[in-house]
Amino acid sequence: MYTIISILIAILVFGFLIFIHELGHYIAARAFKVGIKEFAIGMGPKIISRTSKKTGIVYSLRLLPIGGFVSMVGEDEESDDESALNCKPVWQRLIITVAGAVMNIVVGLIITCVLVASSASLGSTTIADFAEENALSESTGLKVGDRIVKINDESTHISYELVYAIMREGYEPVDVTLVRDGNKIVVENVTFPKIEAEGVVFGSADFRVYAEAKTVLNVIRHAYYQCGASIRLIWQSLLDFVTGRYGVEQLSGPVGVTSQIGDAANQGIMSLLSLSSIIALNLGIFNLIPFPALDGGRIVFLLIELVRRKPIKPEYEGYVHFAGIVLLMMLMVFVTYKDLMKLFL
Repeated sequence: MYTIISILIAILVFGFLIFIHELGHYIAARAFKVGIKEFAIGMGPKIISRTSKKTGIVYSLRLLPIGGFVSMVGEDEESDDESALNCKPVWQRLIITVAGAVMNIVVGLIITCVLVASSASLGSTTIADFAEENALSESTGLKVGDRIVKINDESTHISYELVYAIMREGYEPVDVTLVRDGNKIVVENVTFPKIEAEGVVFGSADFRVYAEAKTVLNVIRHAYYQCGASIRLIWQSLLDFVTGRYGVEQLSGPVGVTSQIGDAANQGIMSLLSLSSIIALNLGIFNLIPFPALDGGRIVFLLIELVRRKPIKPEYEGYVHFAGIVLLMMLMVFVTYKDLMKLFL
């Protein structure tokens, strides 16, 4: 349910992550002495604007909290200025383009490390007990003391990976690779309970695992594997959408994400941080998809230039990115409409 506080928290989260993204572009551009015209958070009309007397860069906060940009000399036009982006070597432009997404991913990793370090315990992949007598997974082959190392082809090192692998793969019988009494074996056709959310069926772990010692090295280990699992979740979700496992009804736009942020905030700071880490990683990875108008689309043109040893005409690249922007805006309008229908119908 929407509240003013939830919306404000969502704006702060989005604003911070957008700021971090654009800061990545800005730092890389300044490092390579690219001329910068404006550093903006938000889109649309300016609310606050300040021009640096030293550099001439305009720093602005704009009305709509749905994006931001770093406007650089020679970015969308040809320029002979030595500080122009188009005059810089391809490798420098690649770093500048990638830097925004990298910053988001780094922030996601840092938040994950904080979450792991703050957690009450660290979960292993060794079964401690089952949730109920004659649990499905127990009746189809698993035992207390089994250390699960793989669900189908998904490796599991920590409980976070294990729960995710069961969720994604366990909606149908799976092959479980485990260590039992010191021997590695494969138990075939293990069955887990199913749950359904918004028309998608998932598997559900029906056992509890032992906790691990909370040492510095173990915290780092868990953070590493948890980040890897979160990144894998994002890529696999995109793949599942393309292959049809998830439909458009599962997509969420700004309204849906704002609602989720509000719910997470109501559950406490840890829930909010957990969701923020996923959004940060999602934002970074999504921007690297080779789609026009995204950083990934610009990277494709830079790689083509690297191979051809000459750039594609800016106007042609501009047409492609404009088409990408139109498609993304149409998608945003669609998912926003869908989110609003969920809220009010």
